[in-house]
Amino acid sequence: MAPTKVLTGARVVLPTGTVDDGRVTVEGTRIADTAPGGSRAAGTADLSGHWVVPGFVDLHNHGGGGASFTGGTAEDVLKGVHTHRTHGTTTVVASTVTGDLDFLARQAGMLAELAQQGEIAGIHFEGPFISPCRKGAHDEGLLRDPDPAEVRKLLDASHGHARMMTLATELPGGLDSVRLLAGHGVIAAVGHTDATYEQTLQAVDAGATVATHLFNAMPPLGHRAPGPITALLEDERVTVELINDGTHLHPAALRLAFHHAGADRVAFVTDAMDAAGFGDGRYMLGPMEVEVADGVARLVEGGSIAGSTLTLDRAFKRAVTVDGLPVEDVVRAISANPARLLGLDDRIGSLEPGKDADLVVLDEGFDLVGVMRRGEWVIDPRLG
Repeated sequence: MAPTKVLTGARVVLPTGTVDDGRVTVEGTRIADTAPGGSRAAGTADLSGHWVVPGFVDLHNHGGGGASFTGGTAEDVLKGVHTHRTHGTTTVVASTVTGDLDFLARQAGMLAELAQQGEIAGIHFEGPFISPCRKGAHDEGLLRDPDPAEVRKLLDASHGHARMMTLATELPGGLDSVRLLAGHGVIAAVGHTDATYEQTLQAVDAGATVATHLFNAMPPLGHRAPGPITALLEDERVTVELINDGTHLHPAALRLAFHHAGADRVAFVTDAMDAAGFGDGRYMLGPMEVEVADGVARLVEGGSIAGSTLTLDRAFKRAVTVDGLPVEDVVRAISANPARLLGLDDRIGSLEPGKDADLVVLDEGFDLVGVMRRGEWVIDPRLG
């Protein structure tokens, strides 16, 4: 049996608030107890001057560490997953990009095996059922209307591990596909869309519950044509993804989303591609060639932003130090809310007895110094 681990002295962020000089006790893979104060006796990890927060949960991630979830092998996926774990993401959903339907089905089968093994939390299909008007870094020649029969093909290929699908719900078959996804317990996300305000509300009424990277790849907010942004921010049934890398969103846009949606309806995501945690250079995002320069990924042809090189530890630090958000609100957005959306909040997303011992240790400047996943240190803060 694994020895008990006791972490003491840190500011621990719990669902009820932050506890100064807190204690977290881990037995095996689970949290056994959280409490104020604690002994500094031998066998404890004294984390005075640090923060302890829940492990991060990423709903939307295409790869990292030079490896791709979108077209890579199982070994590639594991490499990318490990890269993000070292940056605090203890739970990751693997996202695909637009491709040939048969190829996507084969990739889904491989990803489903990794989900069965507990390496990833499931599959997110971003494309091919999106609008050519808002395609971003997706191959227009492979886009298609969301035929429910084809949606079902991808769900079947996922063997119960499909977690989310991004759709342009205004396209023919869009609303029926939303209803199909909702009926199978899969998140229908509105994104890469040219929908009107009214069309977006119809999608939410049909069962859509997530906005894929709000503001990006959708019509801008207008005072006569409020579009999908307004509809998605207004509706309490919707959680909005935000990419907080300083490239995809101006800080004022991020604060606007938090103000209107509230901290319980925001989920920070990376939308990361292969270069996350790796470096500048040329990469492939599905069939599209990407140039990464100064940490910003853009298509070689056309120059559209092509995902990000973000890791969630950077998103956390930026949210607190640049955007001025309370730490507790950031924890909701980066851990609790995505865990709830995935239906995994009974196991992850907060530091509570009985849940998986997934946690992140940050120093006073909110730089990551430790990561624990299921009771084992990925990065031990005592060795830094």
